[in-house]
Amino acid sequence: MKNSTRIQLMIMMFLQFVVWGAWYGQLSKYLFAINFTGAQVGNIYATFSIAMIASPFFVGIIADRFFNAERVLGILNLVGAAILFSLTQITDYDTFYWMMLLYCLTFGPCIALTSSICMRQMDNPAKEFPIIRVFGTIAWIAVTNFIGYMNWGDKVTIFQISMVTAIVIGLYSFTLPKTPPTIKGPVSVAQILGKDAFVLFKNRSFSIFFIASVLICIPLSFYYAMANPSITDTYKAGFVAANPGAVIPNFFVENKMSLGQASEVIFMLLLPLAYRRLGIKNILIVGLVAWIIRFLFFSYGNSGAGEWMLYGGILLHGICYDFFFVSGMIYADQKAGEKIKSSAQGLISLATYGLGMFIGSVLSGIVKDKYTIGTGDAAVTDWASVWMVPAGIAVVVLLLFVLFFKNERKQAV
Repeated sequence: MKNSTRIQLMIMMFLQFVVWGAWYGQLSKYLFAINFTGAQVGNIYATFSIAMIASPFFVGIIADRFFNAERVLGILNLVGAAILFSLTQITDYDTFYWMMLLYCLTFGPCIALTSSICMRQMDNPAKEFPIIRVFGTIAWIAVTNFIGYMNWGDKVTIFQISMVTAIVIGLYSFTLPKTPPTIKGPVSVAQILGKDAFVLFKNRSFSIFFIASVLICIPLSFYYAMANPSITDTYKAGFVAANPGAVIPNFFVENKMSLGQASEVIFMLLLPLAYRRLGIKNILIVGLVAWIIRFLFFSYGNSGAGEWMLYGGILLHGICYDFFFVSGMIYADQKAGEKIKSSAQGLISLATYGLGMFIGSVLSGIVKDKYTIGTGDAAVTDWASVWMVPAGIAVVVLLLFVLFFKNERKQAV
């Protein structure tokens, strides 16, 4: 791959993740600021999971067969920018929900399209893709730190930043290397759903892994939807108690949470070493244990002597995500064998980012409301109790996994 092409793809990846990172982690804080309930916030986060379920159909049926990927990426981002503008004008829940769903349906395919464009331009994807993909993580860290520094986490500005960047990448996409469709002929819904990989369910350990992957995405959704407002409330409570009547300062919560993405990069680099030393089952178990510890940290942490627990819960994101989800992708790849690798990965993605995170998003909002007293600015949430729910779910998943998962050495079914 030419250096000029590599730079183009790095810029593409950076811009696309600025579009995403500008609003995703801060969305709940903004929605609570305009007085949405926990259930409403959970439902709005679930629109992203709906889009992730629909995305394979869009990419598999339309983008892979009829149009150049870079043009589809450009059009989707420009349409998305228009929808993001409308979101800056809406404070009514029903209207916001449907517009957010529409936006996520335009954004969801962009994640797959950026990867597809990269892969098609590479001579050695295994070697070249990680260097380009890391620019997405760098973008996420950069934009969340900028938003945190400016104290915009609960402001409509998060959508404005995303909108402007979507316009930029929408136009920029038309300058990317040509990536024409490569697939011809009919495709069935069953194929897109990963039907060919269903044979893997004959293996009990893969079935346990699949169920565990769905279930652990429920706690993952709690983290994405509720960590920012929870940590913000914790710092506010500590400050108000110590400084009654004083103006509440910027606690730089977004900056603190960006440490989670930094740890993700570090543990991604350590994963090959851990894989050789521990093996796949132990790595997955370590990931599950980390989920339990992180939620206990969030439950018992505070802005005083227990502040280290808040940082610990954030920094554990690298182990939680890389050691279970990334390792899980490796495990699925090994079990599938050459013929059904793509189907296996599609099946896992559909189950986790689709089904698992949908359930988790909705449930997180319901649980938040259950432990909240009052409404609007007077609302007080018992976050310690909220975090014990995903901690309990992670314990159940860990027990299920330890008791029934076997780490067979056979690499394919």
